[in-house]
Amino acid sequence: MNEPTRELLASPGPLLLVPDTVLLPEGPVGGHAVVVADGSFRAVGPAGELARTHPRLHAVPLPGHLLMPGFVDAHHHLTQSFGSALAFGEPSEIFRRVWVPLEGALDEESAYVAAKLAALEALRGGFTTVADAGTRASVDTGVVASAARDAGIRCVLGLVCNDVQDGSPGGDGDAPRASAVLESAEKHLARYDGDPLIRPSLAVSIPEAATSTTLHGTARLAAEAGATVQIHVNEHLAAVERSLVRHGLRPLEHLHEIGALGPQLLAAHATLVTPRELSLLADTGTAVSYNPVASAWKGNAVAPATAMAERGIRFGLGTDGTRGDGFRLADAAEFAQRIAYGLTTGDSSCGAGWTWLEHATAGGADAVGLGARTGAVAEGLAADFLLVDVTNPELALSWDVPWELVRRGNRDQITAVFVAGRMRLWRGGPVGWDGPALVRQAAELSRAAVERAPITRVHPTSTVARRRSVAR
Repeated sequence: MNEPTRELLASPGPLLLVPDTVLLPEGPVGGHAVVVADGSFRAVGPAGELARTHPRLHAVPLPGHLLMPGFVDAHHHLTQSFGSALAFGEPSEIFRRVWVPLEGALDEESAYVAAKLAALEALRGGFTTVADAGTRASVDTGVVASAARDAGIRCVLGLVCNDVQDGSPGGDGDAPRASAVLESAEKHLARYDGDPLIRPSLAVSIPEAATSTTLHGTARLAAEAGATVQIHVNEHLAAVERSLVRHGLRPLEHLHEIGALGPQLLAAHATLVTPRELSLLADTGTAVSYNPVASAWKGNAVAPATAMAERGIRFGLGTDGTRGDGFRLADAAEFAQRIAYGLTTGDSSCGAGWTWLEHATAGGADAVGLGARTGAVAEGLAADFLLVDVTNPELALSWDVPWELVRRGNRDQITAVFVAGRMRLWRGGPVGWDGPALVRQAAELSRAAVERAPITRVHPTSTVARRRSVAR
């Protein structure tokens, strides 16, 4: 077989790529090609037609390959990668006991390495865009931005805008503090304006971490800038109950009352939502990050994503930093709906493969505020795409490509990952920098960070738990 070569695909000039199949917004098509130039899809159409209209370009055949849009991770925490393996079997609100202490123990070097490690894992899993919900490490956001740029991934970069100290009663709070937070937020949005890979975003950890002034103010600033505000909303029962006690309203209802819902809001998780709250999401155009693996790992509820799809609620799929594999995320998205809702109603489709593939790509791009920039193979959009080997036993016997990618796809089938028209990953390894060296550095720095962080875990390691079980 005429295998694609790294040298041809890494060419800095325009490329005319001719795979077996192109996954377009309307579905997979054969006999098509794409022209990639200046970081975007310059043209998409029948291969013969593009060859005639671009006679100076040498066609690069990609036999045995599917060209598809890259996955969009609608919810990530890049500087939490050192603690990914600490989250197993832990009860809800793990951020209080693990993530806040861990990120607080990071310095500039370890924050950069942690973020770049997460970006590498994301690229290996086919993600071309990640939405980072803001680091709690006491470092400048430029550290995370540099890590994302150096790895070569597109990043929606959040700035944490909390202005309520943990345990504070909330309310209108300290006006000078809110003013300072909003001033920083405005500077953050301006700082990355026009950056080719970094899109600025604002973030509030949970609604109770910010005053009404700041929640409303961040919504206004983001709406004016065409940016997003990322907030963990209705994720844990404890947080819903605290909101009811404090405001007499559930978190989403509270955000609606103060005018913070809208197209600029990206509500992370939304696992505990009432029919009324679904209506609020639909009516206001608020977006959601559906994070099925996080639901499974942390034991909280599963967001009613099939109902969201039916109601026209905007949503993408997020890893929440669990594991950076786009195919496994799409599979988990469908599987969680099947277990939580489909089995009880006899719904054998649960949205079908195309629903989860679409929300893992174009729907995710829309949710994070990049729908006009990426998420699909279409003329004028950024050339953020994957070359997937379809000659393997899992995908070769093809009958329904969207379902097959959701159910049988995996990161090992990815030959190359492109972001902004540049090849960033080749057969699992980064292009232009030393991935194994980064992993070794991360292993060393992570041990030191975890040791000095005041982390509290409820469950012991599996080995210790087994010993205890045997001893009983």
